[in-house]
Amino acid sequence: MTPLEVGGLTLFILVLLFGTFSILFGFPGTVIILIDAFVYSAFTGFEKIGIKILITLLVLSALAEVADFAMGMAGTVKFGASRRGFWAFTIGGFFGALLMTPFFMGLGLIIGTFLGGFIAILIVELLARNRLKPTLRAAYGAILGRVAGICVKGFFALIMVIITLTSVYS
Repeated sequence: MTPLEVGGLTLFILVLLFGTFSILFGFPGTVIILIDAFVYSAFTGFEKIGIKILITLLVLSALAEVADFAMGMAGTVKFGASRRGFWAFTIGGFFGALLMTPFFMGLGLIIGTFLGGFIAILIVELLARNRLKPTLRAAYGAILGRVAGICVKGFFALIMVIITLTSVYS
């Protein structure tokens, strides 16, 4: 292999890893993996990663994103949060990650996502209900749904990476 090919393969694998770990932070990691596999297969002339594998990765990516959303909504709805509460959790998680990342780097990103979402849904639900116990239950359900969505999406991403690397190295 030439140094350019080694560099391209290394970049391909690094983007696969980035896609897998980006799921922890709420990014669409399965889509990143799919785009990475498509770009790699386009550069190699669809030799190692063919159209069938790309379609399989597309289906897995779509299933992962739908499952992540469904798990998040199921956890939120099961414990009684409203739609405004769900969106507050999502936006609050984004701002929490944005605020805590400069101070604690990667750990701040994870903690900020969950803490910001928890505080946002707590405020929105508390203003709507004026009672603390159901509000805490709704925030707890949103966090459980988010964690379950991350686990399911991470499992799909792991399957996608295994399929991709198996086809590249076989």
